[in-house]
Amino acid sequence: MSKPISDYALIGDTHSCALIARDGSIDWLCWPRHDSPALFLKLLDDEKGGACSLAFDGLSGTTRRYVPDTNILETTFETATGRARLVDVMPVNPPSPEPDEGPDGEGESRLIRLLTCETGQVTGRFLVRPTFDYARRACTPIVEGASVLFEAGDWRLRVNALPRPDLTGDEAEVRFTLSAGETAYLVLTHGEDQEEACIDDFAGAQRRMKSTVDYWHRWCARSTYRGAYRDAVMRSALCLKLLTYSPSGGILAAATAGLPEAVPGNRNYDYRFTWMRDASFTVTAFVMLGYVREAAEFLRFLRERDGTYGRETRLMYGIADGMPPEEELTHLAGWNGVRPVVIGNVAEFQDQHDIYGELLRALCIFLEAVDYDPPEKVNDRLPEVLDNLTARAIRHRHEADHGIWELRTERRQQVHTKAMIWVALTDAVRIGRNIAGVPEEKIAEWERVAAEVRAEYLENGWNAEKQAYVGAYGSHHLDAAVLRVALFGALDPKDPRTRSTLAAVERELGRGDLIYRYRMDDGLDGDEGTFTACAFWRVGCLALDGRTAEAKAAFERLIARGNDVGLFAEEIDPETGDQRGNTPQGFSHMALINAALRLESSIERYGLADPAEAEERRAAE
Repeated sequence: MSKPISDYALIGDTHSCALIARDGSIDWLCWPRHDSPALFLKLLDDEKGGACSLAFDGLSGTTRRYVPDTNILETTFETATGRARLVDVMPVNPPSPEPDEGPDGEGESRLIRLLTCETGQVTGRFLVRPTFDYARRACTPIVEGASVLFEAGDWRLRVNALPRPDLTGDEAEVRFTLSAGETAYLVLTHGEDQEEACIDDFAGAQRRMKSTVDYWHRWCARSTYRGAYRDAVMRSALCLKLLTYSPSGGILAAATAGLPEAVPGNRNYDYRFTWMRDASFTVTAFVMLGYVREAAEFLRFLRERDGTYGRETRLMYGIADGMPPEEELTHLAGWNGVRPVVIGNVAEFQDQHDIYGELLRALCIFLEAVDYDPPEKVNDRLPEVLDNLTARAIRHRHEADHGIWELRTERRQQVHTKAMIWVALTDAVRIGRNIAGVPEEKIAEWERVAAEVRAEYLENGWNAEKQAYVGAYGSHHLDAAVLRVALFGALDPKDPRTRSTLAAVERELGRGDLIYRYRMDDGLDGDEGTFTACAFWRVGCLALDGRTAEAKAAFERLIARGNDVGLFAEEIDPETGDQRGNTPQGFSHMALINAALRLESSIERYGLADPAEAEERRAAE
């Protein structure tokens, strides 16, 4: 039986990351990059998948938290004889001085575990068993000096520890007996050829711990957010930072692959790639929190992947190089037996023309944040960029596509896509009026086409029977993505038709505060859960319409649905409250941040109006 998806917390170093369960077991780890083949993958196969587990004698309970303003995990274990605290960290070494561009911290492909007995006495053991290349590569462990080295071809994992590790079959074992004040440590290092290159003493582990705490504290101190939801907002920001691949600036959609959205079902995708769609919400979230450098880094990634936006923009990108082919790992059982486990993602070949709006909104928000004085390296050919992206948006404006949800059915004339093409053109106009080199006749042409696009989707996207904007022209199916375009200004949140659409979505797709993406055949098996980001989009729509008391109550109930350390997967089962899909999901955390900012801005504008007051104001308008 697999552990619940909500059991997992995330640590990382902006190069790779690990998932750690409540019981202290590291069940997912890819080295040296986020998208490298997993060497711990108990998450996806309880028997074949390796792990770095922790077992106590007489364990009675656990609690955990992140060390405040860090991505360092602290887990407390109560046993029949004492209490111990485990601290898990992946070291980050910031360069000095911080460069204008590029990584603000160097990863080591290292994970440190410090276990300290706080009261009484505790006994137990660490067990380390890597299963390289998704458990497809045989491994030969050897004792080498004071460490255990696991080798599988060119892949290596070294285990240093105090007490000294022993080799038991195919596992490294570290047995400990600790009294109050005593500490055991374990260090995992990837790819080291020589024992001397590893941390092999407690002082070295403590130094790495301290420097990493300092790094995260400095990073959090840069935030300009002072709102009421600091814990949830900053945990989401810290999560997005962990999902960054700092050498390239790319941001993963999620840390994992193969976790199911439907149980049973076949919706088990690999999300360790960068989606163009995440650009607008990522840049907005970072900019509004004061992290302009992170926003610039993501734009750097897009510029370098797309040749300064000079080629045909793609739906998704590998975080450092090309996309791998989609592949089923048929030898793995899958989380709770839900197969297939998939790596790679064939959706890269789909047509999704909303991406031009995503990219231009991201660029617009960033340029306004830096007063239209961007670093030269972010983009030194803005007029050319605008020309390229608007030409593509206009070229595809009449085409059907697969849409935001990557449906495995026929292409449709998606309302969300058309609205995002309007966003692309109107944001290009905003940028063009604030920079030199864009001819006025070009801007006028963008405005003209934008007006045509808007008139088209307002007419063809409206379904009189549903009294709602639907997902595609001529369709009767509702689509929560329509709420998203209201957040972009492509629908007026105060317009009666938008209000009617929100009511229809709540009625047909809603389960309390939770929202399904859609309820129609999508060419896939199984019934998925509600989509977490959609619930936060609803909060944003309520807030923008002045329904601030409703929005605040819904938002606070939603953030309480995160796991015990504030993380969200992609979806939530409305019946059980269980999290589903890959975790933690960047889209969910971007949506949380943006919902918090919209909510607080709306409260500042409208006050905390109860539903009756909000209805009176809407009637007066």
